[in-house]
Amino acid sequence: MNSTTKLQNYKTNKLTPKTAYIILAGIIILAGFLYFYDISSLGNANEYYTAAVESMLQSWHNFFFVAAEPGGSVTVDKPPLGLWIEAASAFIFGVNGFAVMLPNIIAGLLTIPLLYHLVKKYFSIEAGLIASLVWAITPVVVATVRNNTMDGMLVFTLMLAAWMFVLATEKGKFRYLLAGAVLVGLGFNIKMMQAFLPLPAFYALYFLGAKTGWGRKIINLTLATIIMLIVSLSWAAAVDLTPADQRPYIGSSTDNTVMELIVGHNGLNRLFGGKGRATQRTPPNVSPDGQPGGQSQPSNVRFSQETGRQGITRFFEPPLAKEMSWLLPFALLGLVVTTISVKMNLPLTSGVHKGVVLWGGWLMTCLVFFSVAAFFHAYYMIMLAPALGAVVGMGVDALKRLGERHPQVADGLLLAGGGLTLVFQIYLAVQFEALSWWMVLPVVMLLVGGGLLFSDVQTRRAGGIAALLAILLIPLAWSGMTSMSDQNIHLPSAYAGKGNARDDRNLPDGYARPDANPQHDLLVFLEKNTQDVTYLVAVPRANAGADFVLETGRPVLYMGGFSGSDSVVSVEDLSEMVAAGELRYVLGSSNHEIDEWLRDACRVVPRFREMGSPSPQGKMPQGAVPAPGNGQLPPGQNPAGRSPQKNNQNQSVGPLFVCGN
Repeated sequence: MNSTTKLQNYKTNKLTPKTAYIILAGIIILAGFLYFYDISSLGNANEYYTAAVESMLQSWHNFFFVAAEPGGSVTVDKPPLGLWIEAASAFIFGVNGFAVMLPNIIAGLLTIPLLYHLVKKYFSIEAGLIASLVWAITPVVVATVRNNTMDGMLVFTLMLAAWMFVLATEKGKFRYLLAGAVLVGLGFNIKMMQAFLPLPAFYALYFLGAKTGWGRKIINLTLATIIMLIVSLSWAAAVDLTPADQRPYIGSSTDNTVMELIVGHNGLNRLFGGKGRATQRTPPNVSPDGQPGGQSQPSNVRFSQETGRQGITRFFEPPLAKEMSWLLPFALLGLVVTTISVKMNLPLTSGVHKGVVLWGGWLMTCLVFFSVAAFFHAYYMIMLAPALGAVVGMGVDALKRLGERHPQVADGLLLAGGGLTLVFQIYLAVQFEALSWWMVLPVVMLLVGGGLLFSDVQTRRAGGIAALLAILLIPLAWSGMTSMSDQNIHLPSAYAGKGNARDDRNLPDGYARPDANPQHDLLVFLEKNTQDVTYLVAVPRANAGADFVLETGRPVLYMGGFSGSDSVVSVEDLSEMVAAGELRYVLGSSNHEIDEWLRDACRVVPRFREMGSPSPQGKMPQGAVPAPGNGQLPPGQNPAGRSPQKNNQNQSVGPLFVCGN
């Protein structure tokens, strides 16, 4: 059959919009199942944020400043918008895990039709559907939107911004560019500088694609940048201009300002890492958890069990590869094929190249940044998921267009890309000790697809579909296992395989939850003996007290902020609070000076002399691997965490001290 007949066959088999909407609805239903499945098993999700929501609903003061606990001692180490939205949900549905996770789940679901629309604009209906499906079944997306970390809302906000930049490029209207800049600024107020990652792609799309004079585009982008920075820094400026004694301490900052938090902990420290700040206030022989002999580690060492070694290879090996890399080989091949498939002109006239600039730029910027970044969490990989889905859809679309002229070349590239990707997926399954007999199915599907591709033109479409489904099956199954797993409650991440189960409640420094399930008798004791004082108890760090806040709604003084390394209160502050009848009980300390003051000025409550961090029912979850207090990996365990070790040592946060009368 000649090429003209093949082209006609290709055109007559295009999906109609009505059929596409039915398929899109099916993708949304599938995603809804993955995102909502057994959601109650996640409890209060990340209790640090859930306790903050409880605090924020107690006063407008706490709400505006995003106080981490009802007493307003310290802020959450994030900007306010995402938590404001979660607080609004909790105001309606009550403070519980479902309420604080719901905004992220909704954002994840809304991203599906929006991604479909944006990819379809420059490519095809099929490309839009593939992009949406890839987003829906990417494991890190499932893990992250099923949590109250705010990244799902951030990605949806940036998708809206991308839409505005597309409209600004196509219509040449400054108001759309302004709207995009405002949306990026709002994203900044969800996760700070993380929101700027796709900004080079947004700016490049407008600068290279808009049919406006080059000088006018430079002026417009400059004005948009000014507006974006004003929106981004509005809350930070308002907080920093408030006298320090009239607001909470700025959590995780070194000088009690939001600007330092932006530039430091949530900025340069993410890229370059550095020593944990706990060492600035603890002697060499005391760990950040207050235990003798501990050594604080650089953040890139402490979190290597989540992200692996720096470099591009971290995306292709444990532990990070399980998050979103399952389709990365095919996506990179598709990006190359798409880029060379159409001749480029400036300003960009081809929708194909506009898509390459937008989605390829987004993907490559994130790949480069996270390759060199020293300190981030695995769930940040959700930032790559929209662009990954778009590039996969673009690649399939480019191969279909190539097939109009050179069907054998296109089919060969599809099978080569699919085969390479499938080999990579099986390699990852082996690395995570999750290889299973059913994984022969995608291999068979790819072989059958190859046979159909080269047998007859009438079966070519079916062969392409079979080859595509073959590389989607393992990521879909992995997402299902992620949804059915309960190991990502605190720091969400994809299913870690049989040999990689980890207990997030025992991560080092601020990421441990020393009292994830407060002992009932301690709570009863504190409630009974603190009715005449403001604070229920003072704790060394936020995650040692978040459950107390959720159980009682009472102020709990986070002396060291989130990680235990903040200077929220001094010895003088504590002495004054005790003298004023605001504080009576202190549950340990992560600060050397406060520790000495406790020994000199207070006394241990004999009943609670030994306080640890028991797991539910006093035992570790099956397969859990608690991290030692100094943040290093357990002996004999590699960065991928593939050799679970038994370790029954709990991070201590006690004993309980009583101060004053």
